[in-house]
Amino acid sequence: MDISVAEIRSTSEAALLAHGAGAFQAAEVARAVARAEETGNIICGLYYLESYCTQLVSGRVDGHVDPVVSQDKPGVVKVDARFGFAQPAFARGLDAAVSAARDCGVAMLSVAHAHTCTSLGFFTEQIADHGLIGLGFTNASAIVAAPGGKAPVLGTNPIAMTIPGPDKPLMHADFSTSAVALGKITMAKAAGEPIPLGWAVDAEGQPTTDPDAALNGALLSAAGPKGWAFGLLVEIMAAGLTSSVNSLDVKGLKLPDGAPHGLGQSYILIDPSAHSGSDVMAERLARVSDAIAEDGGTGRIPGAERPHLDPVNVPDALWATVSALARNAP
Repeated sequence: MDISVAEIRSTSEAALLAHGAGAFQAAEVARAVARAEETGNIICGLYYLESYCTQLVSGRVDGHVDPVVSQDKPGVVKVDARFGFAQPAFARGLDAAVSAARDCGVAMLSVAHAHTCTSLGFFTEQIADHGLIGLGFTNASAIVAAPGGKAPVLGTNPIAMTIPGPDKPLMHADFSTSAVALGKITMAKAAGEPIPLGWAVDAEGQPTTDPDAALNGALLSAAGPKGWAFGLLVEIMAAGLTSSVNSLDVKGLKLPDGAPHGLGQSYILIDPSAHSGSDVMAERLARVSDAIAEDGGTGRIPGAERPHLDPVNVPDALWATVSALARNAP
């Protein structure tokens, strides 16, 4: 059925409140859920809401904790999420990080000990809304094997980047360093569909097209050793720089109970006006875009034409689950 973005947001917020989140926390997470649905990122939208609610009840995520912001150096803003949601933690630190980037030309915002941030690009686009380049890194529960291996070592460990423009981002990309996001595997399993070769290996390290075997085995890195190297970089940026946990130390992100995620995110904020300037940056990217168009292929600048869906077509069964979560407190 077709559901407006406003209703997705308000119903998600009601569900989170009903299961124990505070008002500020619920509002920030619901905003992220609605934005994911609006841009067609279904894996990071309503698909995650039931697990958020279940984990609020079990205590795997603290829905009331207030993040702590500190700034020991002019260009470094640190936020301790204190095992709460990532979205309100980022919101608490963003203004200070933006000010730091404008003062220093570049700044770092880190979020430590947080629940999964789900859509990393949700955060970098907020940085770009302030006219700054945003780069983001986060890790996740271990599901990716090293090249030639079979044991999960890294998470899907995404990278996101948003380049600001005068009225919309000039570029926006948000992608896992694994060959595919884990949600693609679980959705294929639910649909009873095979997965392409090159996405995953089974428990014996053999290539597989069976999503169930993949979930009991490991994903592969995108582009082989190159993607593996980027995944390792993300692990350092997310876990090493924030004093948060390794991917190896986080159990499945949607498991109903267990230890808090405790994940880290780090963001680099760059002020174009402190360097070449926004006009030059836009000109250089336009030069590339024109060359792509002249070539006549299917290439494009990532995110330049992202969808903005309103209303959103939501599967009936999913919306029924979301509506029930909003109506029925545990």
